[in-house]
Amino acid sequence: MLKRTFLVTVIIICLATFAYFIYYKSVRQKMLQDIPVFEVPEAKDSITNTDSPKLEIVASNLEVPWALAFLPDGSILVTERSGQIKLISDGKTETVANINVKQTGESGLHGITIHLNFNENKYVYIYYTYSGSGDETLNKVERYKFENNKFVGAKTIIDGIPGAIFHDGGRIKFGPDKLLYITTGDAQNPSQAQDKKTLGGKILRLTDEGVPAPGNPFKNQVYSFGHRNPQGITWDDKGNLWETEHGPSGSWPNCCQDEVNKIEKGANFGWPDSVGDKILSGTVGPVLHSKRDIWAPAGLAYLDGSLYFGGLRGAALYEYNTREKKLAEHFKNKFGRIREVILGQDNMLYITTSNRDGRGSPEKDDDKIIKVNPALL
Repeated sequence: MLKRTFLVTVIIICLATFAYFIYYKSVRQKMLQDIPVFEVPEAKDSITNTDSPKLEIVASNLEVPWALAFLPDGSILVTERSGQIKLISDGKTETVANINVKQTGESGLHGITIHLNFNENKYVYIYYTYSGSGDETLNKVERYKFENNKFVGAKTIIDGIPGAIFHDGGRIKFGPDKLLYITTGDAQNPSQAQDKKTLGGKILRLTDEGVPAPGNPFKNQVYSFGHRNPQGITWDDKGNLWETEHGPSGSWPNCCQDEVNKIEKGANFGWPDSVGDKILSGTVGPVLHSKRDIWAPAGLAYLDGSLYFGGLRGAALYEYNTREKKLAEHFKNKFGRIREVILGQDNMLYITTSNRDGRGSPEKDDDKIIKVNPALL
């Protein structure tokens, strides 16, 4: 009798689990079907918040889109981790470059940004992983000219950034000081995050030609150090640099505790010894961390007092109000893993899903770029 009762209980649990899975998939599928398809506009006046719906699909059927860069005419360059760069314009998606990357785990083609004087020089910068000599894995930043929908004239901006299957960093952006900022991971070698002479586990600051920026604190490329795997950077309206960073992935207390940091020049952010609320002397702690929760934060954007960042493991768009010091979740589990978050020329947020990266559950037409109206969140 006990065996029969146990068997019936197991069958009921299995049926309930299966029913929930089908329901969850159907809800996500229906929501995506209800979102209108968006065509990237030609250059014209910015779209106001009241002119745009809450959500619009900009592009679909992408393969792990990692970063976006907006061109002056409103079209979008998007990197796919496997090595493709695609151009999205007038509702069409076209492959414009294939970069020879080393793609294993989290490595591959990552960040992309355009030069501040793109109209004159047509420069585009990318960050990617490649195979060095022997079994060596490295990352580099290269600059290209983007002319006639082609990437030409590669120039190395910085090379020799430590790489690995995990923890490659990879975000690149020009700051308000017109200098190039680059996030690098510890490449699974935590100790090098504390070595100011290495490039791993850092935020780097360079000129547009790859020279260490004047005023850097250690007379080299390093701007801040003690980072594990920084994935997002942005600046607020006062010019402060903010960063998102993955916390440790072991067991508590050495797990979770993903970070939002306010970056200071020359500061030590403590990895691997300072984590979460454990802040050692001489190190800077996070403004916010996830405690026992896991965000796996990625792309980061700022608008009207709020920081918006993607959650990969968290499967949400997070909003941290820097004035009220409150954190909100948007679209929890509705789109799956969210990687890039960037502010468009129209003051809308553009987010990318990352459900085809081996850690998600891809839906039809994944991965996507979705336009979000922040005024309607």
